[in-house]
Amino acid sequence: MAIHRRTALVDGLVTGYLESGAGDPVVLLHGGEFGASAELGWEHNIVALAGRYRVLAPDMLGFGQSAKVVDFVDGRGMRIRHVARFCGVVGVDSAHFAGNSMGAIMLLTDATSDAPRLPIRTMAIICGGGEIVQNRHFDALQHYDATLPGMRRIVEALFHDARYPADEDYVRRRYQSSIAPGAWEAVAAARFRRPGAEKESVPASKPSSTRAYERITVPTLVVEGRDDKLLPAGWAAQLANQVTGGRAVVIDDAGHCPQIEQPSTVNELLLDFFSRQKT
Repeated sequence: MAIHRRTALVDGLVTGYLESGAGDPVVLLHGGEFGASAELGWEHNIVALAGRYRVLAPDMLGFGQSAKVVDFVDGRGMRIRHVARFCGVVGVDSAHFAGNSMGAIMLLTDATSDAPRLPIRTMAIICGGGEIVQNRHFDALQHYDATLPGMRRIVEALFHDARYPADEDYVRRRYQSSIAPGAWEAVAAARFRRPGAEKESVPASKPSSTRAYERITVPTLVVEGRDDKLLPAGWAAQLANQVTGGRAVVIDDAGHCPQIEQPSTVNELLLDFFSRQKT
């Protein structure tokens, strides 16, 4: 099954995306670490899902081959609106969604909002939604200095298996993505906070515990990596228990990106979950 790289203009913003397969649409939203992209986040999943679905994996604003822009007032809201408009541009009015890390948080933020924008039929939340653990791995994600050692620390934070940070080619691949024109600047700028801003009420910065999960009305699967270095054990069950009909699954031998470390397990899980939801 071929994966096609395409480009769309969404409200005047260049938007890169990957597409494969046919049928009911599945939209995949990648994480928000430096160097992230649709390809790096979902390259081991697209073909497996495309055997049954039309799979769309956009590069979100600031990442991959999409426009390098930042909204300092409501960055997350900007990306949610952009994905919603992207869906309209590519002819998707209802879809299964899966998001990893930042992509998962975007899904939860929208689904619990007063006026959801994304055309979500079902959603799979992969390692996004619990309260982040403040440790050296989180610091590696926040304070990336655009160097190979810095990217190796990010890769170490994301994965359980020590082979990933030891793989020079893989680290360099993520590094090259992180230093593409405008990429480092866009992700770094999104982390800026004016002195004293932590005391203000910023919609995009609401902690997980304050989201109104009872508002979620779509079938929801919450996936936790058993060896995630960035989220506390048990967060997925705690979240799923607040969603009517929510289901939590823990993936063994996986960190913050189970869809990369354990793709066969996650692909089977997603295919089963999506297939149970009728159009």
